[in-house]
Amino acid sequence: MAMPMAVAIVSAHSPVYAIYVLIAYYIIQLIDNNYIVPYIVASKVKINALFSIIVVLAGNALWGVPGMFLAIPLLAIVKLIFDHIEPLKPWGFLLGDTMPPILKLKQIFKKTKDQTR
Repeated sequence: MAMPMAVAIVSAHSPVYAIYVLIAYYIIQLIDNNYIVPYIVASKVKINALFSIIVVLAGNALWGVPGMFLAIPLLAIVKLIFDHIEPLKPWGFLLGDTMPPILKLKQIFKKTKDQTR
């Protein structure tokens, strides 16, 4: 963000244009982070939020800022592969954000409780 602000100051010779760049950047980021990413990207990828954070931090540690950008798409590819290979399906389920319905969980717990008696 500093680079576009510096260009605005140098080319317009007025700090007002740098403020305009700052405001435009803020509005674009606000729309992107609160509307576009959660509703479009997250609804398609279906990745667990905890794994997303861990993978972004690992991508930063391995490759820096480009690794942070590539971490989620790579995790989505890995999840897709895990979902299509039978022995790896539990890992794909673990990476995903889908939860089984509560009713099914209650039935499973009831069956295991009845079996232990």
